[in-house]
Amino acid sequence: MTFRDLNKKCSCLAKRIQQCKKKGNCIRHHGPLSENCQTGKLRICKITGDRKECAKMAALGVLPGQEAELLCPQNGSQCLLKIHGGTLSLDQQTSNNIIVESV
Repeated sequence: MTFRDLNKKCSCLAKRIQQCKKKGNCIRHHGPLSENCQTGKLRICKITGDRKECAKMAALGVLPGQEAELLCPQNGSQCLLKIHGGTLSLDQQTSNNIIVESV
């Protein structure tokens, strides 16, 4: 998938990248996935939440130490996460429980 194809599917992508470049605060990100405004590769550091939430993430393959790719960040809303060849659409509550760092 090219950048242009991704931008057609996710209109937020170009706006988020431009906002990140203007802010200058998204070069390295360490914190909840929901606050990440930079697309690209990241490493999952920690999964927070109750046992049920952690078990659900483990079943989806979202585990600490795994590398993933953030396709379409929506700060404070849904986001698309590509991991293990599949794409996950995560809601705000779930993405708040995933602590990541940029790679």
